[in-house]
Amino acid sequence: MTLSVLVPSSLVREAEDKREATRKIGYVARAATVFRADRLVVFPDTEGERRWGSGFVETVLRYAATPPYLRKEVWGRRDELEYVGVLPPLRVASTTGSESDDSGSLQQGIVTEVGPDGRVRVNCGMQHPVSLYTPSDMEVREGERVAIRISSREPVRARIVDEPLPGFDVSRMGLEEALDRPDAGVAIATSRFGEPLTVGRLADLSSRIERDGATVVFGSPGRGLPEILGVDAEEVSVEPSDGPGFDLWLNTIPRQGSQVVRTEEAMFASLAPLTLTE
Repeated sequence: MTLSVLVPSSLVREAEDKREATRKIGYVARAATVFRADRLVVFPDTEGERRWGSGFVETVLRYAATPPYLRKEVWGRRDELEYVGVLPPLRVASTTGSESDDSGSLQQGIVTEVGPDGRVRVNCGMQHPVSLYTPSDMEVREGERVAIRISSREPVRARIVDEPLPGFDVSRMGLEEALDRPDAGVAIATSRFGEPLTVGRLADLSSRIERDGATVVFGSPGRGLPEILGVDAEEVSVEPSDGPGFDLWLNTIPRQGSQVVRTEEAMFASLAPLTLTE
C-alpha cells in the first residue's frame, strides 16, 4: 500500500510572516510522518500563492524530511531556511527487524566518499562516517542518500540495503501527473462540499485503501480544491468524472464548526480515519 498526500503551493498563503509559514509547513510534515505517508507532493496553485510559493514550500518540506544529523551537510545556509528552528521534530520511527534476518534499525545515510573495491564512506548518525561495502547490484554516488541497516553501534555493524528510505519523499509535480501514477490507488479530493464521511462509508473505503493505497489531495485555507481546480462547488459529487481523475470528493469533517479548516488540520482529521485498518 502506498499513501500519497498532495498539498497546493498556496499552502501558506495566509501566514503573516516567514516564521509562521515555516511552522505551518512543519505541521504538514508532522501529519505526513504520523500517518506514514510515502510521498508528499506539492502541486501548483500559482493564482493562490502570495509571498511564498512552491519553491519555498518544497524546500522547507525537504529540509523537515531530512534527518537532523544530515541537515547541516545537505542544506548548509539558505534564505528559505531562516526559521527552521521552529519546525517540530518528526521523530520518524525506525524500521526494525530480528537479529536472524533483517537485523537492525533502518535509517538514512549520505555518501560522503566513494572509494575503490565497492567501499564507500557514509554519514549515518554515528560519531564518524563509517566505511561500508556497496551491494553488488547497486551503484551510488557521492552526496547520494542511501538506506542503512544498523544492527550494532558498539562495535559498528551496518550495511547498505536496497530499500526505500525511512520517512516520506518530497516532490513537486502537476496534479494530473500525480494522479496518473500506477501506485496512486484510490484518488480522494477533500472538500466540505464532498460526500460526508460516515461510519458505513468508511468500512468499504478503508478496505479499498488498505488493498490499493490512496492519493489524498488537500486545498489551502480560504481556497479549497473546487476553487483551485475551477470546479463548481455546487456540482461536486462522488462521480469519477468530477475533477482530474478523482475517484471521489470526500468531506472528512462533516460537522465542521469553523468556517475555515487549515490544511494541516484537515490532514490530521482526514488521514486518521482513512488509514484505519479492519
